[in-house]
Amino acid sequence: MDELIIHKAQIAEHGFSVIESVYTNEEVDAVLQIIGKADTSKDTFRQSNDLFAIRQFLKELPDVLPVLLNGRLKALISNLLGTHYFIVKSIYFDKPESSNWFVAYHQDLTISVDRKTDIPGFGPWTVKQNQFAVQPPLSILENNFTLRIHLDNTTEENGALKVVPGSHLKGVYRPETIDWTTEREVSCAVPEGGVMIMKPLLLHSSGRTTNNNKRRVVHIEFSATELPQTLQWSERINLDD
Repeated sequence: MDELIIHKAQIAEHGFSVIESVYTNEEVDAVLQIIGKADTSKDTFRQSNDLFAIRQFLKELPDVLPVLLNGRLKALISNLLGTHYFIVKSIYFDKPESSNWFVAYHQDLTISVDRKTDIPGFGPWTVKQNQFAVQPPLSILENNFTLRIHLDNTTEENGALKVVPGSHLKGVYRPETIDWTTEREVSCAVPEGGVMIMKPLLLHSSGRTTNNNKRRVVHIEFSATELPQTLQWSERINLDD
């Protein structure tokens, strides 16, 4: 229980926390085996020399659900964040050993929804491959959180996230305005089978791979907010289903 209190305080103050040993080696292998059998020809799959990604991951590969949403994870979410959260988005990222792909500092300012409609406070909108994304009111982003499940040992050398602790408390924080004389950068190493919980408004980035090791991550976003009736979360999955 003391560890849960520490993690909860870290999420509130710093915007993130790393929790080790949520999944066993066997569970990690089971997820990777399911991914290895996936049909990669669909629009939700993206592949290049630097990145392999599966959007709507949990919908595309539902066989991973009983492995990823195990009792340990559900208890973790319930104890750390509350009992009213549900899944609203999922992506699988595979950063190959030789990847030069990197992501500059940013916040996750959009949510995935089922359609585009005119609602006060929601916008701007984007659409890619029939997937609608919109920037919602700040209150929704402030209450959401992201869980990153690591399927490899991840360090700064193979693309671990770098974050600016506490930046999630500053609203929309443009990367070009970061004052590095007052802010600090932290690299978030996560072992295989561990998870990183983070707030979407936390400024984060990741560098290129330099150690020839893969970095495979399942990115799952959660919310406890019901959207206006004309709008629905595009990937909603209830944890008690």
